[in-house]
Amino acid sequence: MNQLSVTNPRNGIQDYNVPVIDREVVAEKARRLRSAQPLWARDSERRIAVLESWADALDQHSSALAQALEKDTGRRLLSVLEARSMIDRIRYWTGRLPSLISENQGVVPTEAANVTAHQQLVPYSLVGIISPWNFPLTLALVDAIPALCAGCAVLLKPSEVAPRFAEVLDRSLADVPELREIFAVITGDASTGKAIVDNVDMLCFTGSVATGREVAVQAAQNFIPVCLELGGKDPAVVLEDADLDAAADAILRSAAGSCGQACMSIERIYVHETQASDFMQRLSKRAADQTFNQPDISRGTLPPFIDQRQAQKVAAQLEEAVHKGAKILCGGPPQQLDGGYWMAPTILTKASHDMSVMREETFGPILPIMTFLNDDEAISLANDSDYGLSGSVFGEESHAIAVAQQLDVGAVGINDASMTALIFDVEKQSFKSSGMGPSRMGDSSLLRFYRRKALLVQNGTPAPLAVLDEAGLANFGQR
Repeated sequence: MNQLSVTNPRNGIQDYNVPVIDREVVAEKARRLRSAQPLWARDSERRIAVLESWADALDQHSSALAQALEKDTGRRLLSVLEARSMIDRIRYWTGRLPSLISENQGVVPTEAANVTAHQQLVPYSLVGIISPWNFPLTLALVDAIPALCAGCAVLLKPSEVAPRFAEVLDRSLADVPELREIFAVITGDASTGKAIVDNVDMLCFTGSVATGREVAVQAAQNFIPVCLELGGKDPAVVLEDADLDAAADAILRSAAGSCGQACMSIERIYVHETQASDFMQRLSKRAADQTFNQPDISRGTLPPFIDQRQAQKVAAQLEEAVHKGAKILCGGPPQQLDGGYWMAPTILTKASHDMSVMREETFGPILPIMTFLNDDEAISLANDSDYGLSGSVFGEESHAIAVAQQLDVGAVGINDASMTALIFDVEKQSFKSSGMGPSRMGDSSLLRFYRRKALLVQNGTPAPLAVLDEAGLANFGQR
């Protein structure tokens, strides 16, 4: 079996290997999972009990899980938080499931007086999940947990860039044999992912727009639904009446946290011209105070690039922006330290929309700034994008909300940034090229894994064929 080498982002050393699962094995695993799914779907109380046992098992493995995530991402604090938060998500959904079933299943009203309708929720048999490398565990289980709760079997493939957690996750499943029958984690490359799309009944994919398009085409050919959570180019709008300290704190945290490697990171900033100088001064002072978590991972706010190829892409965007007239206020290109790639928060002034740093997803800690004269111009600039994931507006609350309502994005933080990383129970959808499908937040996160089936009961006498006699048209008159 072929093996993939995995690079440690802190030192650039390939120190881990995972097998590439081939198409035949994927198909066999899919058959096994699908055969076990009907029993899993039959009893929601049993599902809740099994999943709560899994939460306990993950709790026991949380330290090992965090260590695996740390190796893959170069981050310690967020790795611990990822492991802990997913345990909480299991318990949230097992607590919410009974109400969701009762609210969405059973007798429902119809317009026909002699017909009683029963709504039935039928889970998809097998859900495939292909997850990314930036938040490896979170963005795998944000789909897997509600799918399992709904009664689906799940086949998960993590990114080949950050797959180490899969081994620990599999050990947690071994502690809950009933769950292992309907949940499998496999590793591999793009060919493995394509095999998954060909062997499941529904697919969830998180990743780039380019790959998402390919996944959507393949899913359409297989006639299966797909949920795509793709890239972002999130704007921050700083209005004339904004609290500049609050805006600077939130925007820097969003743009530079995790080295900017989050789809909801702020990647472009629009500031009212009367506030621009003051805001940039406050922002650059905060940016200059940040330090790498290197060589000591337990200190510093700035982790490395997880995928070193991303550092090259960010460097190219920065170089092009400077060539086109942008000025670096602080920071600079990615730098190599002990084999890893790191980048200080880099603030750009004199940015414009003819620069790729303002139009293409960056996934790095670059903060390009433009100014605007009025709300209409700010809204126009913020909406001038192929992306529509999320964004932020800073200002007096009613003013900020009025602007936010006009942004073409799925979620807007008011006087904060990257709020969708914290708020899971409010529905939002991706606009434009940032994705497609139902919300992965709020109740739809679970309900999307059901098909709705109608049972229509005739309480009267069925109509005979005679009701379709053409002579009956006379009773309705002629047009």
